Amino acid sequence: MPAIESRLHAASESFQAHRAGMLALLAEVRSHEARSAAASNASAERFARRGQLLPRERLALLLDTGAPFLPLASLAGLGHDNDDLGKSVPGGGVIAGIGRVSGVRCMVSASDSGIDAGALQPMGLDKQLRMQEIALENKLPYVQLVESAGANLMQYRVQDFVRGGGIFRNLARLSAAGLPVVTVTHGSSTAGGAYQTGLSDYIVMVRDRTRAFLAGPPLLKAATGEIATEEELGGAVMHTHISGLGDYLAEDDRDAIRIARSILGSIDWARDQAPRKFATPLYDADELLGIMPGDGRRPVDMREVIARIADGSEFLEFSERYGSATVCGHMRLEGHAVGVITNNGPIDSDGATKATHFIQACCQSRTPIVYLQNITGYMVGRAHEEAGIIKHGAKMIQAVTSATVPQITLHCGASYGAGNYGMCGRGFAPRFCFSWPNARTAVMGGEQAAQTMAIVMEAGMARKGSVDREKIDAMQRQIVERFDRQMSVFTTSALLLDDGVIDPRDTRAVLAEVLAVCRDADARVPQAMQFSVARP
Repeated sequence: MPAIESRLHAASESFQAHRAGMLALLAEVRSHEARSAAASNASAERFARRGQLLPRERLALLLDTGAPFLPLASLAGLGHDNDDLGKSVPGGGVIAGIGRVSGVRCMVSASDSGIDAGALQPMGLDKQLRMQEIALENKLPYVQLVESAGANLMQYRVQDFVRGGGIFRNLARLSAAGLPVVTVTHGSSTAGGAYQTGLSDYIVMVRDRTRAFLAGPPLLKAATGEIATEEELGGAVMHTHISGLGDYLAEDDRDAIRIARSILGSIDWARDQAPRKFATPLYDADELLGIMPGDGRRPVDMREVIARIADGSEFLEFSERYGSATVCGHMRLEGHAVGVITNNGPIDSDGATKATHFIQACCQSRTPIVYLQNITGYMVGRAHEEAGIIKHGAKMIQAVTSATVPQITLHCGASYGAGNYGMCGRGFAPRFCFSWPNARTAVMGGEQAAQTMAIVMEAGMARKGSVDREKIDAMQRQIVERFDRQMSVFTTSALLLDDGVIDPRDTRAVLAEVLAVCRDADARVPQAMQFSVARP
């Protein structure tokens, strides 16, 4: 394949300004993530007194040393617990990601019990559901480290109680699909949350620390008058010796993690395939920091991004001169054959037609598709309506919807209007969806929205005989502020409209990892069953 010849000038003032802006946004992402870890680690003394490991210490012991770990949805719930983002603690009360345990690639979920005893934080429910969805679609074993006070009753919402049943339904679906569910119950797993333990195929409990019961001693006494200790009601010894809920009795957290790793090591599950040979890109990944301008309206040649993530910077462009603002083509990424669709301008009728053709061709050859989004939308105007932009855009959306190959979306810049849909935004269920820190998602730009509403308001005032310019200007400022706030990645990622915000320099590694996940999933045939594995 031909190699892309980069025209990027890394020494230019504009590049350096773009790079500084991206680094500032990335530092903000990292500061939010660090605040969550610090809030959890502040419980270190209390955990040490109890002879326990902190959640991140448990996770570090569980995962294979030196193997890649892809954290997911680390900004979930940002700003939902505190309007001041500088004081918000994101993560949803759950630490989650894809990593290897005894050589087996797994979805790993750990209660962040250093914060509010592991109670679910805002968006924590949605985060858990998304992690389970990823595990199901990509045929990953599910390993959970449980120590949770359950739902935060001070923030009780009936809809969360009802939707929370989806967590337990998904555990049953994972098991029935032939995907092992391995649970270490480090501490509390009570009330409805007890089923998070009970709906597992393998359960490890920790002596003197595990608590699993439907009603704790206070509720039991209030409901029935019976008096019992926590250990008598739901301790590890009782469950491993009498009820049969627990399969393995561990002496402490370290022993429990050792047992969990042994379980994964003992099952007959395909490990990583042999590494593929590939050439590295010709250009430095650090240069990805300076490609995207702070102003999303400025044009960008997205081939410069491709040149820094493709093997050997090689890219075979498809139908280059037709619908040229929509860029389609083939590349390899750490040996994986990949189809790429990206944007060097709005999508017109020819671009939509080309993309539709390309998506179908990728499905024919079983080639995964990566969407590098930097899209302001579909073309508008009389000429484009006459050319059939709606029907051509619709068939592109149909192709995205019906594609039979893994689709992975990366928000590199703007993601506006129906362009978000045609480029496989979250609503179209890509296997994975990530964002760069500068990404912006909205139905349209804030200034466009404000101007649209100003035209409508002015026309309405004119019909009544008086136009109040100050009122119109105030309304425009309010709309711009609202749009700018909501389109920010710090809002969209907090709402789980992506699977995480990544450093642009890590793009190649992240895409390679999830492409490997997709490849292995499509090759794997788990032993599906009519029912999930039941407790004895």
